[in-house]
Amino acid sequence: MASVKELLELRKQIKARKPNFVREESWRYKRVKENWRRPKGIDSHMRKQKKGWPRRVKVGYRGPIAARYLHPSGYYDILVHNVAELSRLDRKKDAARIASGVGKRKRKEIIEKAKTLKIKVLNP
Repeated sequence: MASVKELLELRKQIKARKPNFVREESWRYKRVKENWRRPKGIDSHMRKQKKGWPRRVKVGYRGPIAARYLHPSGYYDILVHNVAELSRLDRKKDAARIASGVGKRKRKEIIEKAKTLKIKVLNP
């Protein structure tokens, strides 16, 4: 089994080769945003995967299973809202991301508690 570091590097290489998936006809009409939608038209060139049309989302572009949902640092990114939630984290596998709704005072408390528990905080 490959190490987490190797898997993260492999995921990075796969992502570099992955095209930017765009919604069909988004380049033609201003009202159609680029957000991905599956092409469903019966005559759709993109659905039929014609040459010269943008690539479609496929399972083959996914990264290694062991590296999925990992932060580039190699930790699982866990959202934390208060000090009590820090106790559920495993310091070897998990890193805390403080929720955006947390205020300055509670954020400070969470950071101090994370230091004592030796838990990595991704957005201190």
